[in-house]
Amino acid sequence: MPSPEHDLARARRYYDRFAATYEAHRDGHGRYHDWLDAREVEFAAPAVAGREVLEVGCGTGLLLRAFARLARRAVGVDLSPKMLEAARARGLEVVEGSATALPFAGASFDLAVSFKTLPHVPDLAQALAEMARVVRPGGLLIVELYNPWSVRALVKRALPLRGAHGDEREVPTRFDDRAALERALPAGCTIEQVRGLRVVTPAARALDLPVIGRALESAERALADGPIGGWLGGLVVYRVRRDRS
Repeated sequence: MPSPEHDLARARRYYDRFAATYEAHRDGHGRYHDWLDAREVEFAAPAVAGREVLEVGCGTGLLLRAFARLARRAVGVDLSPKMLEAARARGLEVVEGSATALPFAGASFDLAVSFKTLPHVPDLAQALAEMARVVRPGGLLIVELYNPWSVRALVKRALPLRGAHGDEREVPTRFDDRAALERALPAGCTIEQVRGLRVVTPAARALDLPVIGRALESAERALADGPIGGWLGGLVVYRVRRDRS
């Protein structure tokens, strides 16, 4: 069985390759990813504004850039040196490190956020424990998971993609519902709010269709923060409060 160090090294190589093409369909080059990023930032923005925030798995810094405009201080951490090169080129404060061993002292931030990252971390409980450790008492975690009950999950399981950066099977991909998150959270952490994303959108390209895309966006906004969003969303974002003890 491969060691955790072997898995980290393999993941680092995968994301270093991915860095070269990561923004090919993002940051103005793809409606779906820009829409998804905007909805994630919108969810986190009230908590981020005026505070010190850590983004775990910041990648090339697309979301961190938005958080830096809102926060008193925004710091990113990522496993991939190549991803971090792009983030630094944006003038962002970033550090190389693993989600399961964050290179920060305890109680260093008001909140820690993570999007599109935790589903690819083998030890979810350890990553959440680390995020809670670096957040001050009474602070927040905002975490995004892949929903096992969604159509997107079925497609992802059946058809892992292969591109110029490599095979997605080179990194683990987990699907965790709310119950799994509650089991993995450290003691003293409570879920406060939930948002489902990609609730009714069958495929990313559907948002590119002029009439259908607008209709889907309207439906997504209407359903995202209700019970259906948390139940059927392909990606589900949770706002979690750490207690003050």
